[in-house]
Amino acid sequence: MARVVFLLVPQLHLLDLAGPAQVFSAAADLGLDYRLHYVAEREQVPSVQGVPLVAATEWPELTPDDLVVVPGWRPRAHGPGGPVGADDLRGLAAHHAAGGTVASVCAGAYALGAAGLLDGRRCTTHHDVQDDLARRHPAARVERDVLYVVDDRVVSSAGIASGIDVALHLVATRHGPATAASIARTMVVYARRNGHEQQASAMMRHRSHLSDAVHRVQDVIDSRYAEPLPLADLAAAGGVAERTLTRLFRQATGLTPLGYQQLLRVERAEHLIGHGATVEAAARGVGFTDARMLRRLRARARRTPPPAGSNRRGSGTPPAASRAA
Repeated sequence: MARVVFLLVPQLHLLDLAGPAQVFSAAADLGLDYRLHYVAEREQVPSVQGVPLVAATEWPELTPDDLVVVPGWRPRAHGPGGPVGADDLRGLAAHHAAGGTVASVCAGAYALGAAGLLDGRRCTTHHDVQDDLARRHPAARVERDVLYVVDDRVVSSAGIASGIDVALHLVATRHGPATAASIARTMVVYARRNGHEQQASAMMRHRSHLSDAVHRVQDVIDSRYAEPLPLADLAAAGGVAERTLTRLFRQATGLTPLGYQQLLRVERAEHLIGHGATVEAAARGVGFTDARMLRRLRARARRTPPPAGSNRRGSGTPPAASRAA
């Protein structure tokens, strides 16, 4: 994803733009090859919050590795047709047809719909306009009250702060959960919140605690989850005794270090399987010696209900172990 192109429209919301832009800018600061571009029909773009923006009027040349993001706008500031012109709609459709990824924040989903990219796909938007989006695009499958949805390189989010969540998700998908966590901590936000399904990294769901020792151990597991990680080595990384680490890890995450590592492996394997890998290849790719353990853990995750009081669907945990990860 060498380029991230933000398509700006009049009366856009600043945070819909600034949140994702900050994520990819922080990724570039880490040495990843991200270049941010801002395009619009006119050079001067007014925002809802009154800050004027300046953009290029020509799109850069794009490749399938690039991302185009449409930040949201104040819906009542524009008519039913929305503020995105025909040329830009054709550009969105052409980029997706060429193998690229397109994303929306909040009302930006209207642009994806007008470009024909929501037909037959799951999507979401801000709860205030979900019903209207569904009426205007009856061939779309609008999911209510979720933070973001990813369907065949068409990414949509609920808006405002969820633009940060979906940008972190895209970084985690491309570069791993440890990189996304590092960016989230740089931005002083909780690591990416759950979107809807198991596409949300387990690491992101278990980082909202305040234990520095556990965070240090998670950093090791996040970056080396496919390797054998003895509990003694993890305890040394956390600066605590093995028994203390197991206790602290359970208190902070509800898992043992091995249970956490297995959860990362299973979710990464699910991603690989979803992109065409066999179960056997996915198992080897995430560090299992064969597919039997992966099948067992996948079945366990499907049978295990979310914790009481949780609104996370499909967030079952694998069996715990205490001696090694």
